Amino acid sequence: MNELWGFLKQGGPLMVPILVFSVVALAVFLERAWALQSSKVVPRDFLALIRRKVKEGRAAEAVTLCEGNPSAVSRVVAAGVRHAGRPREVIKEAFEEVGRLEVAHLGRFVEVLGTIAAVSPLLGLLGTVVGMIEVFRTVVAEVGDAAGPVNPGSLANGIWAALMTTAAGLSAAIPAFLGYKYLLSRLDRLAMEMEEASLLLLDLLSAPPPDGDA
Repeated sequence: MNELWGFLKQGGPLMVPILVFSVVALAVFLERAWALQSSKVVPRDFLALIRRKVKEGRAAEAVTLCEGNPSAVSRVVAAGVRHAGRPREVIKEAFEEVGRLEVAHLGRFVEVLGTIAAVSPLLGLLGTVVGMIEVFRTVVAEVGDAAGPVNPGSLANGIWAALMTTAAGLSAAIPAFLGYKYLLSRLDRLAMEMEEASLLLLDLLSAPPPDGDA
């Protein structure tokens, strides 16, 4: 703990928000990685049961099962099953409308990682610039009017401390960016899986076209 405090103190006040961003990024990544598990969002056994109920013409039971299931796909499926027997376009629109809402809900907080990945290096750079200003202020103070020699030790120490914030900012930004891209890819995959599940039910739910339609 003392070493951490010393590191933060040496890097300057901007090390504190960088550290906070790192903690927030880790918390968001772990929470979303847990929430975006395929077994939680698109449970296969549940979907197989719903398809069987629909094939048997027991749409009301399928809706009841969906209402008792906490997964995102259950709400998408329920929206379409409630329109069983209606034209294909009506059911498809119901699937898509609720599907967009569910994908947006699943993606909540993910953009926080993207923001942290973008802002952390800027904070680090700002800390370095502020630190370098302080270094040159010290140099001017040491040289003074007599134009005396500059202490290389204090100069090197000041530059080292100034660069610490850039290193810290990059250390926070790189994992945050990788986590951000990973969660986006998982979110895209889950959205495709929900769309596939809806399409498998669409033909079973839609009413056959009138005999006069080609």
